[in-house]
Amino acid sequence: MSRIGKLPIKIPAGVKVHIEGSTVTIQGPKGQLQQTFDPNLKIQAQDGQITVTPPDAPGYKALHGLTRALINNMVIGVTNGYQRTLEVEGVGYRAELQGKNLVLSVGLAHQLTIEPPPGITFTVDKSQRIFTIEGIDKRLVGEMAAKIRLMRPPEPYKGKGIRYQGEKIRRKAGKAGKTGAAK
Repeated sequence: MSRIGKLPIKIPAGVKVHIEGSTVTIQGPKGQLQQTFDPNLKIQAQDGQITVTPPDAPGYKALHGLTRALINNMVIGVTNGYQRTLEVEGVGYRAELQGKNLVLSVGLAHQLTIEPPPGITFTVDKSQRIFTIEGIDKRLVGEMAAKIRLMRPPEPYKGKGIRYQGEKIRRKAGKAGKTGAAK
């Protein structure tokens, strides 16, 4: 049996859990999340805790821990929410908000305009170098951050591009300089 899957999930105050068959709906102060899991797993909400019990069939150990972790992420998302912070590095590179949309100037001939999907909000720091992606769905926040980073990944020579805050970029030395003169 999975060690993570065995742990019960504590339901915080203000969070409502509704389990109907294999569909779990969790509603909290920040919003509502719903997800369907494997019907062979037994998911119960009793005494302020959610427990996941796998069947005795082979192949459910990993699914047991995964299901518990996903439900825990849902509970954390509707109570606290998730955020991912990214940095824009480079001369003339900046991020700004136009309404709800994030507009990035990252050394291309045009500006990149990113519309937030439902449940995602952008905030930009005053320096226009740091921006944050916030939402209640951990997967959606991480996926959006990865897509934005892929638009201009950091390059190893000058370090220009979009990176996660605190991410270390391995730098390369570049050209060693010209030897000899062409005459």
